[in-house]
Parts: sequence; structure tokens; C-alpha cells
Amino acid sequence: MIHQMLARLAHRLWSGWGTLAGVFLIFALWQIGFEAFGALVLPAPAEALGRLVDLIALPSGMEYILITAKRAFTGFLLASALGISLGLIAGWSNTLSLLCKPFITVALGVPPIAWIVLALLWFGGDDGTPVFTVFISTLPLIFAGSLQGVRMREAELDEMAQSFRVPLFQRFWQVQAPQIISYLFPAWATAFGLSWKVVVMAELLSSTRGIGAGLAEARVNIDTASTMAWITVIVAVLLVIDGVLLNPLKERVEGWKHVE
Repeated sequence: MIHQMLARLAHRLWSGWGTLAGVFLIFALWQIGFEAFGALVLPAPAEALGRLVDLIALPSGMEYILITAKRAFTGFLLASALGISLGLIAGWSNTLSLLCKPFITVALGVPPIAWIVLALLWFGGDDGTPVFTVFISTLPLIFAGSLQGVRMREAELDEMAQSFRVPLFQRFWQVQAPQIISYLFPAWATAFGLSWKVVVMAELLSSTRGIGAGLAEARVNIDTASTMAWITVIVAVLLVIDGVLLNPLKERVEGWKHVE
């Protein structure tokens, strides 16, 4: 047990160093881009980080970050609840699975910008537009992952559990759910990353508050340093969530694959 815990800790530390090395490489390429094209096209990393500190020090800076986070999480959680539920229902029915395929294709094919325009007409410039855009953009991915997980589960394991008269709920929780999650989790994680991209895009076009609104202000003022500062905020938030939440959660939900 202790050996496994130490092995996991070492793996996480090694993964963290790899991520940190990638971040340093990005900053190095960023510096090269600044020296090649100048500050108007790409500001120096030090200047952008200094502007980031100034923005976060302002009351509106942290407020913008929290507003964007609230909108992204709200839309994503609503899409997760509905998408997983509908995917589980449709996955256990061959007829529903076939009927849902065209809807999934159409929903995945509609670009987020189209949903933003519709949301602006329906909800105006309030929270409804970014939340709805995140919800409708991530719902098909989560639904498809949930449905695929149900369809791809191993029937032999179900039959074995049924032959041992395992109760229905226990059979679902211990036999079927781990298999479903192994297909659902990649789609769920991808949808989570997409939710941040979509919410910023929606705020850029519809809102006066949030990271997207900060990017819009920087665009109007032709302020590339502030633009890169806000982009750095988005990337940093995603890296932290990926390292602190998603990777440990992935190891936990997919641990059954590595049981010897």
C-alpha cells in the first residue's frame, strides 16, 4: 500500500516537472516571438506578466476572473447533469442510440459563434448568454461520451455479475459505472476545457464583465500586453485545474484498469 502511494506521488511529481518544462518552453518561444516581431505584435513576457499583476491587483480584475469561472462552471455542470443522464438513458436502447446519432452530428457541427448569436437574441447581454453558450456547446460532447460508454461496456462482465445474483444497483455501480466512466471522462475533460474557451468568446461579444470583456477592452485600446495578460490567466487556470483536479480524478476513476 505504502509502495503504491509513493509510486503515485513520484509519478505526479514527474508529471508536474514535465508540465513546468513545457511552460518554460512556451515562455522561451514567446520571448523569441517578441524579439522577432516587436511589442505591438507580441509583447515581452515580462511586460505581460507585470500587466497581469496590475490587473489582478485591481478589484475589477479578480471580479472578472470569478465571474468568468462562475459562468463556465454553471454552464458546464448543467451540461454534465443533463448530458450524462440522457446518455445513460439512450445508451441502453438500440433504437434511441440510432435516433440520437444525427442529433449529435448536427449539434457538434454547429460552431459556438452561432450559438452566441442566438443566445444574444434570446438572453441579451446578461449572464444567460455565456452560460447558455457553454451549456449547448459542451452538452453534445458529454452526451456522446456517456452514450458511448454504455454501448461499449463488456457484456460478459454484466452476465457474470448477473449469474452471481449481484443486486442491480451494486452491479451498475461496481461493474458498469467504471467502464462507462473510462469512456465518459475524456469527453468530459475535453468539454471542460471547451467551456472556458466558449465562455470567454461569449463574454467578448456580449458582456461588459468577465475575462472576455477584459479582452474586448484591450482590443479597443490596442493593448497587446493586457491581451496577453488575460490569455495567461485563462491558460494558468486551466493548467491548475488540470493538474490539481482532472489528473488525480482520472487516476482515481480509471484505477480499475491497472489493478493486478
